[in-house]
Amino acid sequence: MSKIVSPVRLSISNAQFFAYHGVKQEEKNLGGQYQIDVDLVYDSTQAVLSDDVNVALNYEEAMFCLSEVMNDEDSYNLVETVVYEILNAIFEKFPQVLEATCRVRKMNVPIRQVVDYIEVEQTMQRD
Repeated sequence: MSKIVSPVRLSISNAQFFAYHGVKQEEKNLGGQYQIDVDLVYDSTQAVLSDDVNVALNYEEAMFCLSEVMNDEDSYNLVETVVYEILNAIFEKFPQVLEATCRVRKMNVPIRQVVDYIEVEQTMQRD
C-alpha cells in the first residue's frame, strides 16, 4: 500500500523583533517593536515517510530568515518591503516551500491617531 502525504502548513506565530525600519528618521534612529507571523506550506512527503528532521523544514532556520531581514544593516522604509524580503529569503532557503504567507505588525506607529499596530500581509507561491 502506498502512502500519500499532502502538503502541510508550518506556522511561526508572533516572532518578536526590535528593528530600525520606517520612513521617518526617528524610526531609523530609535527603532521599534515588530511581530511576525509566517505560514509555510510545504511538501513534507520525505520528512513524514522518513521521520527524519534533517529532511523536514527546520523552523529554527526559518526563524533565522526572519532575523536576517529584521536585523539587516540596511533598514527598509516600508513594512511591505520587509514582508517581501522575508518571503524571498524563505523561498531561497527552502526549495520545498510551495506557498508562504507573511504578516508583519509594526507595534510603534508614529502617527497622531491611536492604533494597536499596523499590519502588512503578503502571500507568495512558487512558480
